[in-house]
Amino acid sequence: MPDEKKPVSGDPKKPASEHVSAPELPAEDEWEAEAGPAEGEEEEQTEAEPEADKFRPEAIAARIDAIGEETESDRIARAEEKKLLDRKRQQKKKGKRGLESAASKRLAKIGEGHVKRPSAAAEAISPEADSLLESAARARNWMGQHRGVFAGLVAVAVLGAGGFFGWMYWQDRRNEDASAALAKAFADEHGHVSEKADDEDDDDSRAKPLYPTFKSAGDRREAALAKYRAVESKYSGTGAAILARLSEGALLLDSGDAKGAIAAYDEVRTSPLAQADPEVRGRAMEGRGFAHELLAQSDGAGAEKHRDDALAAYKELQTVDMPGMKELGMYHEARVLIAKGDKARATDLLKEVHKLVGEPAGGHRFSYLEFVVEDRLRELDPNALPPKPKPGTGGGGPGGKVDSDNPQIQELMRQMQEKARQKGGAPQ
Repeated sequence: MPDEKKPVSGDPKKPASEHVSAPELPAEDEWEAEAGPAEGEEEEQTEAEPEADKFRPEAIAARIDAIGEETESDRIARAEEKKLLDRKRQQKKKGKRGLESAASKRLAKIGEGHVKRPSAAAEAISPEADSLLESAARARNWMGQHRGVFAGLVAVAVLGAGGFFGWMYWQDRRNEDASAALAKAFADEHGHVSEKADDEDDDDSRAKPLYPTFKSAGDRREAALAKYRAVESKYSGTGAAILARLSEGALLLDSGDAKGAIAAYDEVRTSPLAQADPEVRGRAMEGRGFAHELLAQSDGAGAEKHRDDALAAYKELQTVDMPGMKELGMYHEARVLIAKGDKARATDLLKEVHKLVGEPAGGHRFSYLEFVVEDRLRELDPNALPPKPKPGTGGGGPGGKVDSDNPQIQELMRQMQEKARQKGGAPQ
């Protein structure tokens, strides 16, 4: 059946040949592009319809009704927000209670104790600062808090210091006066014995002698004893008084008062000066031995006891820590042993003493010991030492022999040695 062509819409007056030609078809790859806009337009139209529906009265009324309703998700979100808000409120309440508690404690302490006012010195000292500065700061604070007590302490300290220095000054002046008085007594003890007094000398050109002159040895001894005793009574407790007592013992021994001499020597031997000065202690021990020897000569019944006491004193003398004291004590011990009849032991002691004092480097203080020891040894054992050369002159007594066994001779030797020491030092 032949195809019937449908009439083409258009102007019917135009010829049919103009309406028969169809438009050319696009390429296949352009079909979709051309179809796209049509589909999009359809979608826009479908979306525009709901948008338009929102503004209809029915839609508006439905939304108003749904405002008071709550969905499940809204309920969960609201519950979480409430929990979070509660936790924040609890934390704020706790922090506030801690601050309020601390503030309450501080307010309660106000007025209970002393309030330390800040000071520049206290702030400048840190805990790591020097301990001396910290102590100074504490002392300063204490002084500021106890002004009355501090002022009293200062006054007491000033008075105490003044009294101490005043006492020291008085002691120095007292010791000086005591030393001057002791020197006068010593001058009298070593004065000259002459029938002519010093004021009777017509020669004015001669210098006044250092030591006074006495008419007899007894007058000289009595004058010296009086001055020594004056020093002891007026300046009791001083070193000069102790030395005066020691010299008094020697003068009493010289006068034959052995018991009085022993009392004086014992007092000196136990004095503080004797404990500090070995020479003073040694002289007191030696003098005590001399006094007991003198008693042995006068007391026949108790002679042996007094010799034993003398031996004890001389053995104690050997323990004095001073050069020469040991040799001196050994020599005196040998003398007492000879008096007791123990010549063998006395000879051994004298040989030992001779060896000690004969050493060139011995440096002993008592140089006369060498000569008296040799005399004693030759008496006991003539073969103990080489023969003694004959001196040109005799010395000391009949036949040139010195009676070194006499305690008074020993005391005179000691005094001579003391004079030599005062003039030019200890003899070597």
